[in-house]
Amino acid sequence: MRIGQGFDAHAFRDGGRLMLGGVEIPGARSLEAHSDGDVLLHAVCDALLGAAGLGDIGRHFPPGDPAYRGIDSRLLLRRSLELVASEGCRVVNVDITVIAQAPRLAPYVDTMRENIAADLQVSTRQVNVKATTTEHLGFTGREEGIAALAIILLEG
Repeated sequence: MRIGQGFDAHAFRDGGRLMLGGVEIPGARSLEAHSDGDVLLHAVCDALLGAAGLGDIGRHFPPGDPAYRGIDSRLLLRRSLELVASEGCRVVNVDITVIAQAPRLAPYVDTMRENIAADLQVSTRQVNVKATTTEHLGFTGREEGIAALAIILLEG
């Protein structure tokens, strides 16, 4: 068994679209990023790669590389899984926390879980997504951005 953790944070920006867990959140400001800015999936990629001892998302998908400009983070997650699978590992479960004062994410959590489960080739019972606020403290509490934490267990 191998365990990995991941973290990501991005600042809000005007324009664009907010993607979290592969779900577009309507009416929300987007996040500043080279890719689509999906902090939730970036944290999962880092946890996945870390558990397998393969470094981090920036090592495999450099943020300055034009090939990754605007890329769908679900594609990055699937590519991260391929790297981990090539090491003989498979996902046991993943637990993710999104930290955001706004927008409210509860209506989208089930779809996020379905997307992540599909991309990691596991059942939705093996994926947990939850959202919390910081009670108006820090950059997320001031609605300056969003952060995400992920922990993953691999077997192999």
